[in-house]
Amino acid sequence: MAFYVVNYTYRADVDLDSVRPRHREFLGDLVTQGVLRASGPLVGVTPPAAVLICEADSAEAVSDVLADDPFKAADFIAGAEITEWNPVLGVFAP
Repeated sequence: MAFYVVNYTYRADVDLDSVRPRHREFLGDLVTQGVLRASGPLVGVTPPAAVLICEADSAEAVSDVLADDPFKAADFIAGAEITEWNPVLGVFAP
């Protein structure tokens, strides 16, 4: 298993709050499954954005699990960049 950082960029012309409860419920399920280790919105950025830290076998596995995100179904995500991450210090380090 490896860590992956997902950088979400949201569309600026949508009401994120209209879907946010379902999005957070979805992410909570990923936490329970052990896939999502941390997530949250970036503060003070335009367009709105967020970071998710996932643990999975591959970037493709992360992409597959995020395919069911209600924000994606609502077409609120303008971009999602998935990058493998190698934490060497801190709470995610081995």
